[in-house]
Amino acid sequence: MGLANWLTVLRILLVPVFVSLLVYHRPGLALAVFASAALTDLLDGYVARHRGIQSRLGAFLDPMADKLLLISSFVTLTWLDALPFWIAAVVISRDIILVVGALAIHMAGGRIYPRPTWAGKAATFFQVVTVLTGLTGRFLGVELGVGLFMWLAALFTVASGLQYIVQGMRFLNTAPVVDREVDEASLLR
Repeated sequence: MGLANWLTVLRILLVPVFVSLLVYHRPGLALAVFASAALTDLLDGYVARHRGIQSRLGAFLDPMADKLLLISSFVTLTWLDALPFWIAAVVISRDIILVVGALAIHMAGGRIYPRPTWAGKAATFFQVVTVLTGLTGRFLGVELGVGLFMWLAALFTVASGLQYIVQGMRFLNTAPVVDREVDEASLLR
């Protein structure tokens, strides 16, 4: 397992630390841990690309680490009244829909190799910024325009969800056609 994957594992391990710090009212430390975790997201991608060590494990772990960090952040910050419920609902709903879609593709016999779209990258960026501004606004008393970032996060989250849904539907719509062609060809023999 290379450096990029270790950075991703570190991000996963920082999730319970971050949530615990928030719940036990250590917002300054929680902010530092979240910022560190977000930094590992940038670093693992940079290391993997520049060293040419992209792996299937990394392709699975990296988005999983992002989902764990961001969903736990939105749930905890909503529970602590630092962010409104609706933004957590948008983020979590999109991720649930994506997981259900991935399961449907898997059950249809397909394999997916998740590649982030431009809207997915923008959604992750604005979700991270929303968490950071929510933390600084609620717990440190520094207002950085969390409302604007929430709306941008919501916009790109919905847009990326629609992109992934369209990609999944294309896959599911083409898979049965291929199977049907194979079955009809075998019947003609």
